[in-house]
Amino acid sequence: MRASRALTVALVAGAALGFAAPMAVAGGPPSGGPTSVEVDPSEVHQGATLRVTVRGCPNGGRVSSNAFDEVYLSRGGELSFATARIHDHTTPGNYSLAVKCNDNDRVATRSFRVLEGRGADGGLGGAAGPTSTEMAVGGGLVGTAAIGGALFVARRRRAGVGV
Repeated sequence: MRASRALTVALVAGAALGFAAPMAVAGGPPSGGPTSVEVDPSEVHQGATLRVTVRGCPNGGRVSSNAFDEVYLSRGGELSFATARIHDHTTPGNYSLAVKCNDNDRVATRSFRVLEGRGADGGLGGAAGPTSTEMAVGGGLVGTAAIGGALFVARRRRAGVGV
């Protein structure tokens, strides 16, 4: 009887260890290193900025490419970010960027395209005030409208008096 109990306990312990070992090895996604790299936009003009989003570098890292100077990833959280400015005289075409985390030697790459030209000039968004010429033209138009309105009212009054 004692032998059968000991054998049962040994089998249960062995089974528990046998089932636990694969789960311990699998343990989830590999730790360290960039697992996902995204660029926005994927097509960027010379001189414009490129935003890089990386998953898997909580301690920050570096992003490098021939199209821009090396930039550093933000630290903390599941996602890290960096903003790179494309060189003004980068030759248009396809480029790759490489991401390397500070705490791991794994490197992830992502491609993007540099387009020729500076892109559309969307205006200054109200940041620039009117010039003196614009003020003079606007003032002249307002003055002309005021004089024309006064003459119109005065003429109607004269026409109404004689009736």
